[in-house]
Amino acid sequence: MHTPSEDPSRFTRGFCLIRGPRLLHRPRPRLDYIAIQSQTNWLPQPVDPVATPCLTHALAPPHYRDCCVASPSSPPSPCLASLVVPPLRLLKVIEGPLMSGMNVVGDLFGAGKMFLPQVIKSARVMKKAVAYLLPFMEEEKRQKMIEEGKDPDDVDPNDDSMYAGKVLMATVKGDVHDIGKNIVAVVLGCNNFKVYDIGVMCSCDSILEAAKKYKVDVVGLSGLITPSLDEMIFVAKEFEKAGLTMPILIGGATTSKMHTAVKISPQYFTPEHPVIHVLDASRSVGVVSSLIAKDEDYVQEIMEEYTELREEYYAGLEDRKFVDLEKAAKKKYAIDFDATPVAPMPNECGVHVIDNYTLDMVLPYIDWNPFFQTWELRGRYPNRGYPKIFDDEHVGKEAKDLFDNAQEMLMEIVAQKTMRLKGVVGIFPANRSDDGEDVEVWTDQGRTEVKATFCMLRQQAEKDNEPYYSQADFVAPKGHADHIGMFAVSCFGAEELAAKYESDNDDYKKIMAQALADRLVEAFAEAVHKDMRTKTWGYAAEEDMKAEDLLKVKYDGIRPAPGYPSQPDHSEKSTMWDLIQAKELAGIELSDTLSMMPASSVSALVFAHPKSQYFAVGQVGKDQVESYSKRKGVGLEQGEKWLSSILNYDRD
Repeated sequence: MHTPSEDPSRFTRGFCLIRGPRLLHRPRPRLDYIAIQSQTNWLPQPVDPVATPCLTHALAPPHYRDCCVASPSSPPSPCLASLVVPPLRLLKVIEGPLMSGMNVVGDLFGAGKMFLPQVIKSARVMKKAVAYLLPFMEEEKRQKMIEEGKDPDDVDPNDDSMYAGKVLMATVKGDVHDIGKNIVAVVLGCNNFKVYDIGVMCSCDSILEAAKKYKVDVVGLSGLITPSLDEMIFVAKEFEKAGLTMPILIGGATTSKMHTAVKISPQYFTPEHPVIHVLDASRSVGVVSSLIAKDEDYVQEIMEEYTELREEYYAGLEDRKFVDLEKAAKKKYAIDFDATPVAPMPNECGVHVIDNYTLDMVLPYIDWNPFFQTWELRGRYPNRGYPKIFDDEHVGKEAKDLFDNAQEMLMEIVAQKTMRLKGVVGIFPANRSDDGEDVEVWTDQGRTEVKATFCMLRQQAEKDNEPYYSQADFVAPKGHADHIGMFAVSCFGAEELAAKYESDNDDYKKIMAQALADRLVEAFAEAVHKDMRTKTWGYAAEEDMKAEDLLKVKYDGIRPAPGYPSQPDHSEKSTMWDLIQAKELAGIELSDTLSMMPASSVSALVFAHPKSQYFAVGQVGKDQVESYSKRKGVGLEQGEKWLSSILNYDRD
């Protein structure tokens, strides 16, 4: 390992993979020693399991080196392991010590004895080593073919026979979120699976084409927003029509075992090609391994479990009662707007571009809990959540190491301005519609011309002595000078930074950059909402809360997002985008299924009334879907499509 006190010329016939693109010395193809760094030092081990003990530690903090190879003529310094690798073909280095180490990494992770950040760091070592050795391997292969009298150019560039299996990964059409998919891809790669990741916003046709082209063993579908659930159902149907026989894995924040069992698996599931929900990366290897091994008992167990889940789901529908929309509307959440008046006239109505926030300004608003969830680190009671997670006996040390790495990258991002924040805010005069189900946005304070309408959804699951909520209940009827706010904000630059790290074979930093971008934009949204309350709208001008109290939502008002439980229909974003011109003024776009681009984006409606509250609409009946579709001016089929995840009935 080269340090400032060491002479780079010591590595006369070796190489050292270091942080960044700089290389100390390019080696000759022959390698005699290989050493891989652990958390704190370089550990000498026998040749065979060379990488095992090293890769199964949390590898290489950013200021350390990851991998070093040297020769007898210039052995590593005393702090390095002297691990002899006979002068065999370079492929032996990968197939032997590196892969044996990664296999143990995968086994330990699957057994819950190793944490995700450690796995990703270990994979970084592997990928950097392979990337460095690859040119020499190619040259070695050419020379061997020439010696055997073969054409060195007559090779199959897609030869993947050395892998344990082949997996296709795709984020479905209209969805741009891929952190979870990236993590699963790395974990599978650690276990010697060849992963073909075809990216985000993948159409059904492109997924089918890639599955056939690469002749994969398993297909993994990922998605975050609720329209992705419908797209996954469509893909499963098309796989069945095309006569494909590879199993499908379902994953992503909005997916669930129940939805997979009830909605997706009936379209394609057979003993030969099951459809299986995978909760997180730690489960992926076991599932894929069982499928490739044709484990009939495993598949049968899943099939029986999903059959039970479907029976449970439909039995629940029969047991659960729903009221019709008319009855629910009569028992709406009734706010006395005379006793509890609407918020005062905003200081600034209309649309405003928000581009004056620097990254350091939003750091105090970061909620770190979802960050640790992304990395699958969860403390146990009483050490759940940040910062108590650092005290957890099981994950505390790794959580602190991860947090320190995040802080280092965060400071680099702030200093180098590799990410930036921009958004747009709108506040408009608004009132509840005459039927009480929607919110009408007026052109001006004269309130004579409706500029746009936000269609809302009302709870219908039967209750005892409780109101049936709709977001429309939080806005006053005509005769009151009420308003509604909204915003869309984004963190730009994350994609470019992630691509930079990916090109450097650094999945750890790539995933870290994506995770931090999500935290920054959520913090930006928190800061923007605070400014709306205290300045732009100004209804809470005297508000003075600590950041931790803001994250606990101790302020007046709410900011629910379209597509989430209070308004599960993502299509309402289109109305918001038209009103605040989010694309034109801030560069924030919507996909055809209303996923925001860039991926690190947040949007919300802002309700100011102190009695407004978060709730979940839950499932809705056909009478409401018919009413909702009519009010939106779309056909029933289109309405059912956007609300498919919350229908209390099966679509025809």
